[in-house]
Amino acid sequence: MWVTEPFELTTLNDLESVVAVVEQHSDLFLRYSEGPAADIGSVSRDYEAGVDLPGLSVTTIAPEPWWPRSVKDWVARRICKYDELGDEDGRFPWLLVGRQVAVGPDHEPIVDQWAAIATVDRRALQQARRWYRHRFQIGQDSTE
Repeated sequence: MWVTEPFELTTLNDLESVVAVVEQHSDLFLRYSEGPAADIGSVSRDYEAGVDLPGLSVTTIAPEPWWPRSVKDWVARRICKYDELGDEDGRFPWLLVGRQVAVGPDHEPIVDQWAAIATVDRRALQQARRWYRHRFQIGQDSTE
């Protein structure tokens, strides 16, 4: 496992900065946790099944090739879809690159050999929430 030291991480203070980093790294992931320092040497756990996963559970943050809308739309949506994970004490979003080794029980990528890239500040989260509410029909699905 290779990681960067937490003191080397950039803090992304606005949504535009997050988008810029995503545009530079096609293999970027988003994770909500107590941060890279807390995750060194650990793996995620499927608490429902009582099973350790073979790495850290993350979500993708780079747009898929089929996505016809802006990178900003995709990034805001991805940040907001997992926003509730940051509500727990000490947990916050951060960006990393890593080697995907599996898919978790909730269809999430599992990575090892990761390197932390940046943390996402609360201001960027607030901007993502506003952008998401403005650009999407939240809660709309195929049953309506």
